[in-house]
Amino acid sequence: MKANIVIAGVGGQGTVLAGKLVARAAMDAGLAVRTSETIGMAQRGGSVVSHVRISDGPIASPLMPQGAADTLLGFEPGEAVRCLPYLRPGGTVVVNAHTVAPVAAALTHTEYSGPAMIDYLGKCGGRLVVIDGDAICAEVGSAKVLNVALIGAAAAAGALGLTLEQIEEALRKSLRPKLVDMNIQALHAGARAAGQAAPQELQKETQ
Repeated sequence: MKANIVIAGVGGQGTVLAGKLVARAAMDAGLAVRTSETIGMAQRGGSVVSHVRISDGPIASPLMPQGAADTLLGFEPGEAVRCLPYLRPGGTVVVNAHTVAPVAAALTHTEYSGPAMIDYLGKCGGRLVVIDGDAICAEVGSAKVLNVALIGAAAAAGALGLTLEQIEEALRKSLRPKLVDMNIQALHAGARAAGQAAPQELQKETQ
C-alpha cells in the first residue's frame, strides 16, 4: 500500500494537525510514514502545506516531488490550485468550497473567486470532490473541525487508503477527551458530504 497526500490550507485551519492525524492512523495500521510541513506566515493566514507519505515499505524522503501526490486535500480553493502541480495524473482532489481571500487580494482590491478556482481544478485532470466545509462546521457547532471534516470526506472518497474507524482511533489518541466526540461527528459529517457530492471526473484542459 502506498499513498502520497498533500494537504494545503492557510494558517488557522488545522492543516498541520490534519497531517499528524492521518500519519498517526497510518502508523497505528503498521505502515511506514514520513511527513513534512511548509509553514509561511501561518499566524497571518499564510499558506500551510503538509506532505504525508505512507507506504508498506521504506520511504526515501518526506517531501514528494511534483506530479507524485495521489491525493490533494485542499482546505481552501486557492491553496489547492497553488499545490496542484504536486498531483499525479488521475489523482484525487478533495476541496472545501469556502474561500479565504489572500491578504494581497484585499490590499489591491483584486477580485478573488472561489468558484473560478474550483472550476480551474475541474479542468486539470483526475477526480474532484467539492465539500461545503462551512455547512459541516455549522452542523457540528464549531469552526475548528474543518480539518477533520475534510479528512472524513477524503477517507470516504477512498483517497487516503485509511478507514473512518482507523481515523476515529487516531482522534481518540491525539485529542483532549472533551474534543473527541465533536471531532468524530465532524469526521462522519464529512464522509456523508462526500457521499452526497457526486465526484467529478476532471477534464484535461485543451489548449
